[in-house]
Amino acid sequence: MKTLTVALLSVLVVAACDKPAAEIKAAPSSSAGTTGVVSSPDPAGKKEPMPNVPMPEKSDAARAAASSNTFGLALYGNLAKKQGNLAMSPLSITTALAMTWVGARGDTEKEMRTVLHFSGDGDAAALGKLSMALTSPGRPLTLTIANRLFGEKSFTFQRPFLDTTKATFGAPLEPADFKGAADASRLHINAWVEEKTEHRIKDLLPPRSLTEDTRMVLVNAIYFLADWQTPFKKEATYPEAFKVAGGAEKKVPTMHLGKACAMLQADSAKILSLPYKDADTAMLIALPDAADGISALEAKLTGAKMDDWQKALATAQLSQVDIALPSFKIEPGPPVTLAEPLKAMGMPLSFDVEKADFTGIGIPPNPRNRLYIAEIFHKAFVKVDEKGTEAAAATAVVMAEGGGMPPKAVPFKADHPFLFFVVNKSSGAVLFMGRVADPS
Repeated sequence: MKTLTVALLSVLVVAACDKPAAEIKAAPSSSAGTTGVVSSPDPAGKKEPMPNVPMPEKSDAARAAASSNTFGLALYGNLAKKQGNLAMSPLSITTALAMTWVGARGDTEKEMRTVLHFSGDGDAAALGKLSMALTSPGRPLTLTIANRLFGEKSFTFQRPFLDTTKATFGAPLEPADFKGAADASRLHINAWVEEKTEHRIKDLLPPRSLTEDTRMVLVNAIYFLADWQTPFKKEATYPEAFKVAGGAEKKVPTMHLGKACAMLQADSAKILSLPYKDADTAMLIALPDAADGISALEAKLTGAKMDDWQKALATAQLSQVDIALPSFKIEPGPPVTLAEPLKAMGMPLSFDVEKADFTGIGIPPNPRNRLYIAEIFHKAFVKVDEKGTEAAAATAVVMAEGGGMPPKAVPFKADHPFLFFVVNKSSGAVLFMGRVADPS
């Protein structure tokens, strides 16, 4: 069976300044929860049933999608400097950072708010509601979004932060022994990620990414599996030439399908909307007119541009399209680190061991210490074939102390590098996106 699979993971690591153990010993937890608490983990192995959550108000969903798309496409512009195939999830990275933003204060909060394109305090809540609604059961696809906080068991975390992240993002706190067993904790978190992404994302946290100074790891994992509304026929897949960078050609398995689709010509590219069985989800494929036009198209990508494309496609008259699309699989290599791109985008304070302000997450007992983001790791997997799409991704934030069809079919031949976007149509949220530079 052929399917489209996507797996994504984002991890944010929070650390504290490196001080002698006696100086960073956490204060006793308060049962009242006014200053902080160390929570207990969810029961091991217990799987809670997915709640049936309605979509948030249209304005809230659109606001959450717009902030995630605008931030995600700006970040993609930084990552796109790297050549070759590329995949990421704006929604995963935005969610991991939004959980962290809940505990940011002062100028650190202001920088994060600006970079994340949040317009108000309700944006994080709207994002959480949208995520839960997208994963509601009963839809003809599989979309799971899992969030979790792994916190140093001896550290006292602020109760309002824990309550908000659990209520808004469904992210419980699981105690971890970073001080005494940092690498064992790393392996445990990696195993959790692998399980949540159906074994598509492995080894998200590399060796030595966690240390005795790690205080919290905030993780978001997404898994997506969907069938095309009209599957490509396996017998209609055969090798065709694909122009890779530099003008060379490779023979790659290419799928063929004739289907009535929404398509538009814009920004020197053809943009095709290829629907899944779930009519509210589609893959947009942006194919530059020029074989070497991928960089020019990427330079035009913004949240506003994505919004324009989706609005135009929603009202476009259906065209009969002869589609030729390579099957492809983007396997995750080493995790992408996001600290430097995010500093360049305008939030350096979050990573500053001397200036970061995450006192909303926790206050180190030694006043000379402070929590800061040590690194953010991201991985994504995407597979597209005749039956549909499979994708997964994850992000980890590591913190330390310190109409009628036309008579003639329109050709859409993806025989050179192109962009793809898996979108939720009702909100406009981009779940996954990337570049196919070489389908082989």
